[in-house]
Amino acid sequence: MYSHGSESLIKQAREIQESELQKFYSRLVKLLQAKELSHETVDSLQRLHIILFATKFTRTLPVELQKRLLSLLSAPAEQIQVLSSAVLRETLPLSGQELNYNQENAAQLNSHAAALLLSRVRSNAFPLFNHVTLLSKKLVDWLRYASITQGGGASSGGFFTGPRLRQPMPVAELDGTVSGDFFTVLCVGQGFTEDQWMNVYSFSMLRHWLLTYHSVSTGSTTADTDDRSEVDGSVVSMVSATSSSSRLLPPKERLREKAFQYCQRLIEQSDRKTHRRIDAELQKACLVEAVGILDCVCVEDASLVYRTFPCIKALFGRLSSDLSFARVLLPIAQFYLNHGEMAAVDCESVWKVVFGRFPAELFNDAFLAHELLRFLRLNLESLQLRLPQYTRSFPNLLKFLAWNSPAVVDDFVDLLPSLVTTGTAVELLHTLLDLPCLSATLRICFLVSLDAFRNPSFRGLFLFLLRGEAGDTIDRLSTLHEQLAEAASWPRVVQCAQTVPVLLHIFFNTVVTIADQKLLAHLILVMLERSSLLLSLRTFIREVHRVFSCHLLRLCKLQPSLVMDQSHELVEFAGTTANVYNKEEMYTHVVWVLGEYLSVSCDSRCSVRLITSCFEALEAVLFEITSSTPPPGSPCPAPRVITTLMSALAKLASRSHDLIPRVSLFLSKLRSVTRCGSVTWCSDEEDLVAIVTRGEELWSLLKTPGVAQSVLTPSAHVTTPQWHKDTNVSMPLQMRALTSLTHSQ
Repeated sequence: MYSHGSESLIKQAREIQESELQKFYSRLVKLLQAKELSHETVDSLQRLHIILFATKFTRTLPVELQKRLLSLLSAPAEQIQVLSSAVLRETLPLSGQELNYNQENAAQLNSHAAALLLSRVRSNAFPLFNHVTLLSKKLVDWLRYASITQGGGASSGGFFTGPRLRQPMPVAELDGTVSGDFFTVLCVGQGFTEDQWMNVYSFSMLRHWLLTYHSVSTGSTTADTDDRSEVDGSVVSMVSATSSSSRLLPPKERLREKAFQYCQRLIEQSDRKTHRRIDAELQKACLVEAVGILDCVCVEDASLVYRTFPCIKALFGRLSSDLSFARVLLPIAQFYLNHGEMAAVDCESVWKVVFGRFPAELFNDAFLAHELLRFLRLNLESLQLRLPQYTRSFPNLLKFLAWNSPAVVDDFVDLLPSLVTTGTAVELLHTLLDLPCLSATLRICFLVSLDAFRNPSFRGLFLFLLRGEAGDTIDRLSTLHEQLAEAASWPRVVQCAQTVPVLLHIFFNTVVTIADQKLLAHLILVMLERSSLLLSLRTFIREVHRVFSCHLLRLCKLQPSLVMDQSHELVEFAGTTANVYNKEEMYTHVVWVLGEYLSVSCDSRCSVRLITSCFEALEAVLFEITSSTPPPGSPCPAPRVITTLMSALAKLASRSHDLIPRVSLFLSKLRSVTRCGSVTWCSDEEDLVAIVTRGEELWSLLKTPGVAQSVLTPSAHVTTPQWHKDTNVSMPLQMRALTSLTHSQ
């Protein structure tokens, strides 16, 4: 959020009129023509930057103003250089107005001009390949041939000390020893020279530049191959001429080679002991960048893989036992993923760290969670195809979600489909339902106490939740939920529970695309079982039941024979009266699918005996809830449950006519009972009227069994009509006639 003053400035910048802007351009050109730049000029440049930055579209500056700004990139005052570069990066260059840097004036190419060049190449704002080659050459010089003496001149002090006696001191390593090799960002000193600052800047932009340079269309390959990094008049280039082997390379390849050498030097420097914590953190940051650059150059030039891998492998061996280097190990893992197969190296130890120790021991590290999940999202395709460890590690990966759900739920929305396979689906569904339990367990383990883990009766339960890989099951969930009952109100647990319904929807939407009928039948069984085995969070249970209901209906519509596969369990669930009161949503859908799909037309295995068994179970429940008062503390059964039960009984009776009298008798009794006044099982008069009306409709249908069967159990050609294809009706002829009329001239 911007402050009020900033918002006011941005608003003014966006609302400036074109005529006023042209006047402002003219005034600024006059100010820039002065020999010395005043404070007014600086203020005007700052205002111009705000105007350009706040505008949604990119503007083009007048020719004269752009020329003046380009010339200011080499101005003595760095503030002017910064402002000029910032303004030019917000504009489009005019045709023919390019940065006029070539071999003669390349020494003027400072960090701000380089930043402008980088932005122009990145946006393809100019076509000239000279710019790309020039900056690459300068990067080589800045990276590899910066001064190795401290800037500013070091003096020991004293009366006779003068400028002539000051001798430049060499730069040092982070451990205090004198640096014996070329300058890098990990070299220290009392002061730094201009080319040393450019060395640091070059390293900071190197990876992005390599990616940009790799993607830039040069338009001519001869320019790159013929321009062999010729020696210019600068001192650093005279030094670089001593390396005859790299000097023969084209600029792009030479930059890769120097980047390779620079990063290897950084990896060597990172093994030195530091005296300050901030220097140790700097080493880690430089290692992250160095490994990323090495990965980049190996992607561009596969021949470097074999030279790089020994260094990367040694680095991993040195750091893998120390999880304080976790942020460095992730780029190493990326390198192994990209190049391990080509180099034919064993990567198992890398993935044990990434998928094993990281989530198990550092699940509470928010930065690592973000970086690891980003790594997974960026490499999903490779991970799925090449690493079976990835899908098996979902119990470990979900610890990030259990610990900090709001921060990482978006990542898991993207990742979850990749974790759903025919081998993991059942256990993954259980694990998603147990996420609040996992959240509570992590908090108990690391923030509360370990007493629960020392109890041998419960130790196995908690170890199951904390398992690292798929492959285990548990059958004492009710005991676990009793132990974690107090944790149900913890904010972390509540937040975790709120994410589960979203992930369940994603899970079911994915599993239907890969599962066979046997697996889907197993998932229906899991839904029925787990509807009673959830952590005691009222909202959580209600939402999970709602998701189960939605996808139970979807699965049965997709494959109606699933009802026959799990008919025993479904009938048992529907025949339990308690489910009417504590699982209303799910109970209603189970009853509906039984009434809709328990039919010979859906599955030839369906028998009259099974229909009668289901009918008797539903009949008993309906009779019980309409002839007695609800249990203490329970509301009256929902009208939808009662009407769904009546409809299901009527549907089943229409398929076995011997059952029609029993349904008709109940419906007639229902009608007579309600005429006597209010009833204990329905407290709302409008709901009661709706129930009675539905009963009368069904009773009327059942008077004529043939009609009842055609209405309540319609055949497939009625439920999925294709009249536009049926040649026995007139619809196709009419459609062809209408089509010819609409397409006629």
